[in-house]
Amino acid sequence: MTLDAAHDHVSIHHPARIVVDTVDGRSRARVLEQGTFISPRPMASRGPGVKIALAGVRASLCAGDDFVLRVEVGPGARVDLVDPNGTLAYNARGGTASWRAEVTLGEGAVLHWREQPFVLSDGADVHREVRADLAAGAELLWHETLVLGRTHEHGGALRSMTHVTHDGHELLVEDLDLRDPATRELPGILGHARVVSQVALFGRTPPGEPAPARLDLAGPGALYRSVTHHAYEADRILDPVWKSWSEAVS
Repeated sequence: MTLDAAHDHVSIHHPARIVVDTVDGRSRARVLEQGTFISPRPMASRGPGVKIALAGVRASLCAGDDFVLRVEVGPGARVDLVDPNGTLAYNARGGTASWRAEVTLGEGAVLHWREQPFVLSDGADVHREVRADLAAGAELLWHETLVLGRTHEHGGALRSMTHVTHDGHELLVEDLDLRDPATRELPGILGHARVVSQVALFGRTPPGEPAPARLDLAGPGALYRSVTHHAYEADRILDPVWKSWSEAVS
């Protein structure tokens, strides 16, 4: 692929976009715009909130891919994002790919988003970024699982950045650099583990006793993180946390 062709390959990618507002006290999806890689689709739901599935429409991530998801939840609206697919980053063969999620929550908005595993094959090289801007009273409950390698693989290069603001103030700024296998396998980083998973609640401090795996933030919010060899081990640790914290969200 020539440089011009590679540039054209990236330029044709379009973001997926979700906009949810409240109408007569109930949440309504005003915009469900399909992107290059996923199509937001409404699901049946009970109560005043809406449930939206992120249905895959194209394989990703390959070299040159630029995945973008934009979610806007208006004041007082409630959204449950369902991710049935997860993400598999393929061998980039010397190229790179990017994955970005941009979330904006209005005053009193609530978003639950449980991502399926984000898996990096051998040879993948991905820049991943999640940015969330929460107004006063907004709450974001988020589950993330990063997996380095498929079965019998060590996994490619990953740099994962998270930037969360709440009521105009920074709540979490994290740069997780897992690009160098030798560095990430050092004691005190990942060692021989290959799964990094967390449940995060932003906008409210969840109930529960202090624990080595729990980090209460300086502002309203907390992280509960696990580092394991297999994704199912992380689920066993974090599923009770997700259940407890989701019940705590107003």
